[in-house]
Amino acid sequence: MMLKVDNLQVYYGAIHALQGISFNLEKGEIVALIGANGAGKSTALNTISGILRPREGSVVFEEQEIHQMPAQDIVRKSIIQVPEGRKIFSRMTVTENLEMGAYTQTDRATIVRDMEAVFERFPRLRERRTQLGGTLSGGEQQMLAIGRGLMAHPTLLLLDEPSMGLSPILVEQIFDIIQDINEQGTSILLVEQNAQMALAIADRAYVLETGKIVMQGKGDDLLKDPSVIEAYLGGH
Repeated sequence: MMLKVDNLQVYYGAIHALQGISFNLEKGEIVALIGANGAGKSTALNTISGILRPREGSVVFEEQEIHQMPAQDIVRKSIIQVPEGRKIFSRMTVTENLEMGAYTQTDRATIVRDMEAVFERFPRLRERRTQLGGTLSGGEQQMLAIGRGLMAHPTLLLLDEPSMGLSPILVEQIFDIIQDINEQGTSILLVEQNAQMALAIADRAYVLETGKIVMQGKGDDLLKDPSVIEAYLGGH
């Protein structure tokens, strides 16, 4: 098992944001966390990546506990988070943003090769490589955020709301890219409010409500589940 999250109890002050959630991810899987805004999905990712500390519970990655590690050490374990809202460096160029993603890499030739691979995956970024990040469209910024994450050679990619604010056509493009990244060997933990798209590509999924997991199963099965359809898929 690549990732095992067990009984996570996470608080924001007095607010009990995660109430004993447990889930796992096998190498090569896409696992989705779905649920309404405020359900605790992003909190789960931020705890795995070391931004937040659990009060109780554990996060085990490749048989090593990581929940007390500093975030930068978790990055060095090739767990890379693409944060909600992109959070690119708006006053840096596209190229500089990608270089920031490669800060754990020391070999310049490797960085150049990796950047070329990102440009092949996202031709729009090649066209915009000298532009400041803040001048890109929302879709281009999402491509840049994912590309920056890929520069760090993730074995586990944590994607937080990659479709947020994008047009339906761009959402489809982003999800095609996510599947392609997975098919090339990267395991993915996906947090997404667009349950329809997330469940369509996920091997397995967990449904969160107010800090608790209330349902889990294969992505295909949850897509057909009447209670999931009613609550998250618009009732049809």
